Amino acid sequence: MIAPFLSVAELDRLRAAADRGEGALVVVDSRWYLDGRSGAAAYAQGHLPGAVFVDLDTVLAGPPSTTAGRHPLPEPEVFARGLESAGVGDDDTVVVYDDAGGVIAARLVWMLRTLGQSAAVLDGGLAAWQSAHPEVPLEVGGSGDGAGEVRRASRTVRPWPAAALATIDETQTAAADGTALVLDARTADRYRGESEPVDARPGHIPGAHSFSCRDTVAADGTLLAAATLRERLTALGADRLPVISYCGSGVTACHTLLVLEHAGLGQAGLPAGRLYSGSWSQYAADPQRPAATGPATSG
Repeated sequence: MIAPFLSVAELDRLRAAADRGEGALVVVDSRWYLDGRSGAAAYAQGHLPGAVFVDLDTVLAGPPSTTAGRHPLPEPEVFARGLESAGVGDDDTVVVYDDAGGVIAARLVWMLRTLGQSAAVLDGGLAAWQSAHPEVPLEVGGSGDGAGEVRRASRTVRPWPAAALATIDETQTAAADGTALVLDARTADRYRGESEPVDARPGHIPGAHSFSCRDTVAADGTLLAAATLRERLTALGADRLPVISYCGSGVTACHTLLVLEHAGLGQAGLPAGRLYSGSWSQYAADPQRPAATGPATSG
């Protein structure tokens, strides 16, 4: 199992090894935008040479609903067939990138690592690769919908491990009674309830702490030092409490789980903590569940 975050230099070494026949590597473009822009269109306009596109909305998530959230985990068969059509097999090492500091790419990486497959976020994403390889043009074209020629791949349908997930009730209870550290990966203004661009109401789950995924990356989109992240997480109690991570729809929350592992707070071979996949989009849609606004209380 490779580390959850890899540098461009480490990706280059993996590609060289794959070219020598030492294992199979697939690079995945998983760009997606909250404002409605098309990730597939961005892929077609320019992507890493040889990268394939995997769509968040159709492969990495099930149908949205008020009862399940905006990006519930897909049915295992949908996930398997979607990756298979993109040429991502069971035994491949997978490196995923985006143009958002890795917080979108983390969804697929977390899903694969949770199923026991070697996968990592490309640290710094598209911009870091272009900076390291200014002489190499991006590939253009491709619809990003699986059309065209792709490598043959085979995937086994595997259920999502229950131990990696937290339900809405478990998350609400743990946040309230402190039996787990519940971390909210959204931007701090959304956590405080000062803005809410997409979900039913503003605020956060009472007792949850703000740990914005955007604050874990530097201005250039690369991850902060592991020691810095570990210090921030242990100050919240991640070294002594189990962690449940949520965000708006269960996408960027996966980044927090990978960061926990990167900071040395994970379990061997698996991201630390559990994902509340319904996240705020599910929670906020239920008017019977309490919401809090303002900064987190200390504790």
